[in-house]
Order: sequence, then C-alpha cells, then structure tokens
Amino acid sequence: MDVNLRLLPEAVASARLETRDQVLGAIAEQLSAVHGLDKPAILERLEEREALGSTGFGRGVAIPHCRSDQVKRPVLAVLRLEQPVDFAAADAMPVNLIFGLVSPENAGATHLHALAAISRVMRDDAILEAMEDAPDAEALYCVLTNRFLRDAA
Repeated sequence: MDVNLRLLPEAVASARLETRDQVLGAIAEQLSAVHGLDKPAILERLEEREALGSTGFGRGVAIPHCRSDQVKRPVLAVLRLEQPVDFAAADAMPVNLIFGLVSPENAGATHLHALAAISRVMRDDAILEAMEDAPDAEALYCVLTNRFLRDAA
C-alpha cells in the first residue's frame, strides 16, 4: 500500500453518541484536536460529503471523509461507539466503528487509495472481531496499526 495514512494513538477513542450528526461533530473534534485542524471547516466538509450520500460502509463501519487544504497527507481519526448509531449505511446496519479521513485538497488518487486501504481492512472478519474485542482505545490503536503496517509491507 503506497498510502501513508497518519494514525496517532490519541486519534483513537471511544464515545457514546446517539445520532449521525453527533458522530460527525465528534470525529471533526477529534481530527481538530489531534491534527490541529479547524473544526468548523472540517465539520462543514464532512457534512457536505455526507449530504451526497451516506458514508456508512456496511458491516457496522462508517468512513466520513473529506479533502482540505489544512493537511499535507491523509490523516485519520477512529471512534468506536459504545452503542451503534444509524448512519443510513448501504446494508441498513447501524455503525459502531467510525473512520474519519481528511486528505489534501488536490489528492485525488491518494484520497481514493486511503479510502480503499480502510475498506480493505474493514472487510477482514478477524480484524473487525479484534477491534470489537479490544478493551480500550490503546488496544484498538494497536490492532489498527499492526494491520496497516502488515498491509504496507
């Protein structure tokens, strides 16, 4: 995988949220806090993308994403929800794993490769189970980084 996804330990968290709007706000907050991005601008971009169609990937996963001139390479934040939230996903299943992705403004192929890398990982039953079984955000981070590093090799 040529995509250099930036996932920092502090970008992985758990939350109890009830709506898709709350999820988008929380992921924008997380991206803002961890990567120094302008939260209102990122939230607006995420909401604009979501208005085009749900980023609910299926299998309990959503990948809200956008592009921004605030980043030089793709950055990622991950939320594991304590209770699944309706995200109007393609399979009609509520989501409990949220991958917030922000890519550079003009990163057409890079952005698509980052989305593809996340979706490949989320198609793996073993990784989904390991993520659900992870007792805390630190363990979840380890599961994710071990998988992305393995895919990059």
